[in-house]
Formats: sequence, structure tokens, C-alpha cells
Amino acid sequence: MFSRRGFLTAAGAAGVLAQLPVRANALEPDLMELHATVKAVQLLPPDYPKTEIWSYAGGTPGPEIRVPQGGRVQRRFVNGLPQASTVHWHGIRAVNSMDGVAGLTQAPVPPGGSFDYDFTVRDAGTFWYHAHNRSAEQVARGLHGPLIVDEKAPPDIDWDVTLVLDDWLLEPDGGQLYPDFETRHDRSHAGRLGNFISTNGQSAWTSTVKRHERLRLRLINASNARIFILALVNFEGWVMALDGMPLPAPKTVSGDLLLGPGQRADLLVDVTAGDGEEAFLARIDDNQGYAQAAFPVRGVSSSARRGSPAPLPPNPAMEVTGLETAEHLRLDMAGGAMGALRSAVLDGQQASFRQMAEANQFWAFNGTVGMTQTPLATVARGETVRVKVSNDTAFPHAMHLHGMHFRTVDADGSMGHLRDTLLSFAGESHEIAFVADNLGDWAFHCHMLSHAASGMMTWIRVQA
Repeated sequence: MFSRRGFLTAAGAAGVLAQLPVRANALEPDLMELHATVKAVQLLPPDYPKTEIWSYAGGTPGPEIRVPQGGRVQRRFVNGLPQASTVHWHGIRAVNSMDGVAGLTQAPVPPGGSFDYDFTVRDAGTFWYHAHNRSAEQVARGLHGPLIVDEKAPPDIDWDVTLVLDDWLLEPDGGQLYPDFETRHDRSHAGRLGNFISTNGQSAWTSTVKRHERLRLRLINASNARIFILALVNFEGWVMALDGMPLPAPKTVSGDLLLGPGQRADLLVDVTAGDGEEAFLARIDDNQGYAQAAFPVRGVSSSARRGSPAPLPPNPAMEVTGLETAEHLRLDMAGGAMGALRSAVLDGQQASFRQMAEANQFWAFNGTVGMTQTPLATVARGETVRVKVSNDTAFPHAMHLHGMHFRTVDADGSMGHLRDTLLSFAGESHEIAFVADNLGDWAFHCHMLSHAASGMMTWIRVQA
């Protein structure tokens, strides 16, 4: 493992420049071309060599795309990579042809080719974009970036900070990406877990703040498989939105905050540390705390703090109705190491688990491995769908539904917060419900991307 910096060392790491967050309500200039290239970047601290990654616009993460709610995202994706690729706009309820799933919604863009993405964003919130062809490799190589949609009535804050959390599997000698993206261990166990963790592409991300300032922290888990366990130190905070969708009332941050691959959380936090002290977004690993992001406090913003924040304005069509007449589906997850799966349908034929392993495929949904010609279900537009998701495996999975958001349904009929990615631990069962209000063919897969590449992929068709 590369050395990780604790609370006292993150803010003062030699040679690491503070990356100042965007001031509230500031918009980045439109970047009409999104160019994917191979690039060497200083991912590790300066005493290490540069790491060759795949990048949008030459950096990691890719450029922040920022538009107002109701605005348009217009980008010409130019593929300067040695592989075909596409761009998926994670969490965006866009038209199906813009969803960016190779082989389902569009053909992959070949090396040297281009594709024009053009869609309107109906929801405000924190989203992201990433490669969706051979994504277990391409996202691990660095092909992702934040997509921020500003509310028409933004909250009262001093700073708006986007923090893209990631991990990288690097070779200890030379600091290059470990080149095997299809190891049987990663595919059959917890996925590709990195040995070096970054925030906004930096080993020790810091930004100076003032006492009593209020920050909006937009947290994005862009890793292939890591579940981030996070906590606030010398901040008081509230969860305002999950997966881009506002909570009906702010929820006080108490204890740990879990963020699975693909998930996001918007926090409002007040700096409670004194002048000369430090505040942290902490990461908990093996019951030890490390600074995921450090905020040295220099000065005082005001003599008193603000009051508790008001909720963010809701996005349209957030209610999930029609539960009593909903169509019921099931999604049984099975397979992987230490699992009970003995056989499944692979390429149209019944195969033993040993035969699956020989094909480097380890997981099944409802007894079938990977994408099929027929969808998990075909539903009518406007129909309410309830899906029982059962995790009969020894590992957690982050199930992401494209094009729509869902709510969990508890045994008593109460409903959870609107999300697009469900984190399910070993042995757990959840029921989710959503209104199928978006026409097209929508992927539904595990966002532990090695799991998706080795069997955990399906899709749902919404038709008129």
C-alpha cells in the first residue's frame, strides 16, 4: 500500500498545492469538446513519477461540466484512445439515445471517432459522467468527471466544493496502473480495489476556509468498487441530497456516511474549528481515520453561525405512486467466490460454475449471466414497478438504474429517499419502486464495475 496521510499530515504535505473550490454560483466556461486522451499526470506525490492514465481534457477527474437546471449539455465526445468508448451521464434523466451505453443505446465510438451528446437536464443536483464501454477498465484508468446542475434558487452558502473520491490500483515500482483489468480475483471477489486513494486527483487535497463559513460539499464516489466510509471532523453538517435528489428535510450528519460506487451526497457543513485549527472530511479504514480532504482554518467569517439550513427545492416528478397496482419483478443476485451458485445460463447455454469461471464470468441475475437479447422486463410508460432485489452473495453490490430514480419500500410500506444507486450488502434483500416515466432501453447493473463485466448486467425496456 502507498502511505496514507492522517489528520495531522494531510494539510501540510510538501509539494501539494491547495486546489481552491469554485465560489458559490460561479459557472465554468462551456467546453464544447470532450476529448479523451492518454495522458501522464502527477497523481502520486511529487517524489514519485507521473502516472499514465486515460483522461477527459488532460486531467483527473475530467472537467467539471456545470449548467443551470433546465439547461442543455452539449458536448462532442472525441475519442483519442486506443479503444472504443462512450460517455454515460450518471443519474441524469435524459432521453434514451443520449444515455451512452455501448451496445444498448448507441454504438461504441471507435478510436478517432466522435459522437455528439445533446440533452436537457430537468433535475438540479450532483451528477457525474464516465465511460460506459469496457468501463471496468476505462473508469479505472480515469475516464470520469463531475456534472453539476445548479438550482434556480441556490442555498445560502460561502463555498461550493465538488470532491470526486477515487482509488487507483498502482504498481509499487514506478507508480503505474496495474495493467490487468480482468483478474479473476477482482471479478469474483469485491472488485478492483485500489491501493492509492485520491480526492480530485490529488494525494492530499486541501483548501483553506474560515471559521463559521458554510460549505456545500458535493461528494462523488467515482471508484470502481470501494465503499467510502466518511465522517466529519470539526464540521457540523447536514445531508441535503442523495444521488442528486433533495431530501424533504435536511438530515443531521451523525456518525458515518456510506457512499457506494456511483453514489453521491450533497452536504451543507459549517466550519466549527477555530482559527489555526483544521477541519476534515475523514475516511474510516480499518477503524482508523484518515484525511480524505483537509480544510485548514485561517480567519473568521463571522462572529456567529447561520441557523439550520432550509431544504433544497425538490426536483420534478419525485413521487413514486401506484404501489398497490405496480408490476412486481425480482432480481436475484448470485455467484462470486464463497457463493452458492452452481450453474447459470451463459451465452444461451446452461453452464456449471466451473465453466463460468473458465469464461471469467462469476455472477448471475435470476440465473442468467450478463446482458441478454431480451430485457428483465418490458413495462408501459407511466407504469409503477416494484423490484425485489436479493443479494445471495458474499459481497456488497451497488445496483445502478439508468434513466430513472427509485425509492426503497420497507415492510411497513414506508419509502426511502429517492436514489439511482442501491448499496446492498451480503445477505440483504431490498424492494425498490419507481415510475417508468422515461421511454427507452435502460441498463440496470452493479456499479462494482468488475462485477458488471463478469455477469451483473441486465436492462429494462419502457415502451409507449
